[in-house]
Amino acid sequence: MDGASVQVSFFDSAAAVHKTDLARVRAADLVAGRPWRVFRWHRGQAHYSGWYWSATMGRHVVYESRLELARLMLADFDPRVASIAAQPFHIAGPSQGRTRRHVPDFLVVDRDGVVSVVNVKPAARMRDPKVAAALSWAGSVFAERGWRHEIWSGAPANMLANVRFLAAYRHGGRVDADVVAGVQAAVTGPVSIHELEAAWPQGSGEVRPAVLHLIWRGVLVADLSAPLSGSSVVERVA
Repeated sequence: MDGASVQVSFFDSAAAVHKTDLARVRAADLVAGRPWRVFRWHRGQAHYSGWYWSATMGRHVVYESRLELARLMLADFDPRVASIAAQPFHIAGPSQGRTRRHVPDFLVVDRDGVVSVVNVKPAARMRDPKVAAALSWAGSVFAERGWRHEIWSGAPANMLANVRFLAAYRHGGRVDADVVAGVQAAVTGPVSIHELEAAWPQGSGEVRPAVLHLIWRGVLVADLSAPLSGSSVVERVA
């Protein structure tokens, strides 16, 4: 496949359309632009769409379904992720005598500059040969560009529940900065949240929000395969 024959279209921040070869487009320009598709909300619609405030981006990012929201939260929670864009571009290119078109769900760039294109699809949809063929084509296009392609259908329920819970503490302005700094300094080894609260000299009320915020930021780590509680053990990330 000739990467130069695949055309990419995207909006910039002022909603002006840009078109170029996929081989030439910069991920930074895609991240800085607006979503390619405009979502409309109406009563009785099949999809659950909305806007999620991303701590990584410092602004809202759109999602089109609850499954997309789950993947978006996981990207926002991942300390390796530097930027996230939703519905970032449209591509069109030749495939077996026809022109295929595709709009991915997310573009994720990590702190090392690795670019991942993420398509969120329920596992049942992947059994549809047309869906599988379209995503296979997209995957080969992105691989030629040097980008990763991820097809995401879900994650363990406890992990997702914990990340949704932690997302309530993602905004640094909603926790006491002095307590956050104190808790961070106090965790020198594995310790339960209850133990941190019991040892806090000024009272325990602000300790748990600070701990949860530090887990969200990736400063502290806990076992997210089980529901978070006061007995959860946290420790500093090495």
